[in-house]
Amino acid sequence: MDKPQIPYTHDELYALGPQRAYAGEALRQVAFPIGGIGTGSISLSGRGALVDWEIFNRPNKGSFIPFTFFALWAQQEGEPPVTRVLEGPPMPPFDGSGHGNQPGLGHGVPRDTAAGLPHMREARFRGEYPFAWLELADPAMPLAVTLEAYNPFIPLNADDSSLPVAIFRFTLHNRGDRPVAATLAASLCNPIGYTHGRFDGRGLGGNVNRYVREGALQGLVMTSTRYGPDDPRYGSLALTTPWPEVTWQSAWLRAGWFDSLQRFWDEFTPQGLLSERTYGPSEEGKSDVGTIGLRVRLAPGQSVTLPAYLTWHFPNFQKYWHREAGGGCEGACCREVALPTWKNYYATRFGDALDVARYVAREEERLREESLRFHDALHRSTLPPYVTEALSSQASILKTTTCLRLTDGTFYAFEGCHADAGCCEGSCTHVWNYAQTLAFLFPDLERSMREADYRYNQHEDGHMGFRLQLPLGSPPSTFHAAADGQMGGILKVYRDWKLCGDTGWLRGLWPQVRKALAYAWKVWDVDRDGVMEGIQHNTYDIEFWGPNPMMGSFYLGALRAAEEMARALGEEEEAREYRRLFESGRQKMEAELYNGEYYEQRINPQAHLVAPVDLSMSFGGQTPGDPKYQYGKGCLSDQLIGQWFAHLVGLGYLFDPEHVRRAMQSIFRYNWRSELWEHANCQRVYALNDEAGLLLCTWPRGGRPTFPFPYSDEVWCGIEYQVASHLIYEGLVDEGLAIVRGLRARHDGIRRNPWNEMECGSHYARSLASWSLLTALSGFRFDLTRGMIGFAPRLEMDEFRTFWSVGTGWGTFSQRRSDAGLEAVLRLEHGSLALRELTLGAPGDPGLYRQVEARVNGVPLPATLAGDGAVAVTFGQGVDLRAGDELSITLSP
Repeated sequence: MDKPQIPYTHDELYALGPQRAYAGEALRQVAFPIGGIGTGSISLSGRGALVDWEIFNRPNKGSFIPFTFFALWAQQEGEPPVTRVLEGPPMPPFDGSGHGNQPGLGHGVPRDTAAGLPHMREARFRGEYPFAWLELADPAMPLAVTLEAYNPFIPLNADDSSLPVAIFRFTLHNRGDRPVAATLAASLCNPIGYTHGRFDGRGLGGNVNRYVREGALQGLVMTSTRYGPDDPRYGSLALTTPWPEVTWQSAWLRAGWFDSLQRFWDEFTPQGLLSERTYGPSEEGKSDVGTIGLRVRLAPGQSVTLPAYLTWHFPNFQKYWHREAGGGCEGACCREVALPTWKNYYATRFGDALDVARYVAREEERLREESLRFHDALHRSTLPPYVTEALSSQASILKTTTCLRLTDGTFYAFEGCHADAGCCEGSCTHVWNYAQTLAFLFPDLERSMREADYRYNQHEDGHMGFRLQLPLGSPPSTFHAAADGQMGGILKVYRDWKLCGDTGWLRGLWPQVRKALAYAWKVWDVDRDGVMEGIQHNTYDIEFWGPNPMMGSFYLGALRAAEEMARALGEEEEAREYRRLFESGRQKMEAELYNGEYYEQRINPQAHLVAPVDLSMSFGGQTPGDPKYQYGKGCLSDQLIGQWFAHLVGLGYLFDPEHVRRAMQSIFRYNWRSELWEHANCQRVYALNDEAGLLLCTWPRGGRPTFPFPYSDEVWCGIEYQVASHLIYEGLVDEGLAIVRGLRARHDGIRRNPWNEMECGSHYARSLASWSLLTALSGFRFDLTRGMIGFAPRLEMDEFRTFWSVGTGWGTFSQRRSDAGLEAVLRLEHGSLALRELTLGAPGDPGLYRQVEARVNGVPLPATLAGDGAVAVTFGQGVDLRAGDELSITLSP
């Protein structure tokens, strides 16, 4: 097959460099989420405003809290003072539209954003998750100002990555030749009682602000007397600092018209000081704004960093989407009932927002250092910058309202977020099939998903709901099982087992896993020939009728994974049966579905006869003999998703390797567009005009159904990542990188938010497939059941460096090739690693090297060189690495 034209130069695909920064118009869509896993988040806009207040246990896109902003008063010796809101200039439109939950309603730009106050003239934003940096400049300001904002993000440390806090560190630099006095003011309106939508007073009343000082920590605590401890609106916020010199005002003046903001500004701007003011609980529908000011004096050339912590605590999570019927209930048939409520996991660790602040103040030096260690390990990888951006930007999904932590710490998630509600509940198995980031960075949380799924989400016959019902222990859904979700779950168990190495954990789940696989023989593969002929519900929200490679590849992958797991548990007879089914299915699908270019669907209009199925539950309805929403002869981008997963977890090829490679070439050739001007899409639009994108399906050989499956003409980021990384696994690196570059170009700050890839909602979980780019490009292998990890970089470069992680530790790997041999260094940054084997290089390398030298922290270590498709360095009884250890390997001819 001829190589398709790629509209990028070699340098555009492969050149290394820094992450992009955003300025001017590119600031418009930037919203960088800051919060913990399962805590909700607040976003930092490209200008520096605090937006998208999603800390009240539900999404809240477009929101802001009135009069909540940072400001800086500064006075150079001998000069009049200057005061600025620490944000870039407000951006058009200025007609009152486009301002989220607070429309101007004909009164211009909303004044409660502080838009009418003097702002800094310029802003430059750079985000490398979990850190955001904002540079602010103004010709009248005698200080250079830089903000660093973050929430702790430490792989393998889920609890410290689940803190309800936004940490702001403002660095001021005196660039002049005279001393400068300054006050950093942080103002916050008490929002207790508000949940989402327009901030118009609903829910407010009884709000109380009070100043507290405990040792080095001081600031404002905000509560409400209106709500009891079990109410969903009950909670607290704290705006605190460990900075010693503070001026404060617990409440702005309670007054009419515009007097409150006017009095604050008039009091603060002359000397950068605040006078204390307190009130009792606020009136119905009203609240108070409070401010703390951090005071400092800077000598010429001096820099100082001023820290501020915004912590929150809303302990009671209410299942606001609850309906009486089980999963699959739609519309009017579902009547409202009492809403179940439970405690957020973070509420089991902390008593209130001040308690969170105490912990952060005590631990922040360590939290920041460990978060920076992860940041540096990832961002110093020798990957193209847009790839690193894809990895880190989409890791932010874990910190948004897409993701929850239930009372016992179990990880639970939506598919994404609508403006004010989660999109598609239940840790949806077929969507989370794509997601890889959580499994590699927080594997204990990923395993908690498996444990909940197999404990609560399975019927006696093995049928699994693809949406876990809450509260935990609720009956599983009676809707169709999802063939891709159920088979993908088995592959995920295999992955999680290999990442943690704990066969005891696997043994505990195995009876349910085995039952889930056996369910396939009741509804999808009744004749047990390794091919799914039945009706298969799937991630496109419809059912495929008859054999197809997407469900088929998941099925073959599940059979191979089950074979390996059964053998590890001593169940040889079951392992042989799984292998028989795998071989049978592989042969039949190759013979019946491969058309010489790619794998097709063989539509079976009588698939409903394979096993009893309730067609009334099918979305859109289905007619036996003429099923709608199929794809038949189409080239489906997801056709080999099970093979992608098999590559990622080390199960090898499920289909003929040459056929797989040719099919992936066809997907890129037929489905990827370098621009979409001529693409007619009557479905949802996620890419258009001059943008590049991968279509879900095309029909290069004709035969497009009158009504193909829904979404077929759309572009989904998560599928683009899946296909891109699979192309890379097949050695088609240019093609894979082209898809990623085109995808990230769509998220440039002007068109879309770089930290929000949408599908059915914001922060869509399918984009967590981006992590597979790292495993594919680094050739990362892992099997902690035998103490093995390995690397086979697919980027042609003499020096390569990457981040890696498994269930017990994470760190960096680097290698340098030369005529003299190969030098590799494995560094452990966090945790531990019991290593017995390290594989290096790609197939064909073993014959290049005959000698090996190994050292740990410079001390020689006995090692043996072997080869079985790659160079394998073994360490006899093994080596136990701890954080800070370096294992260096030198291979020579």
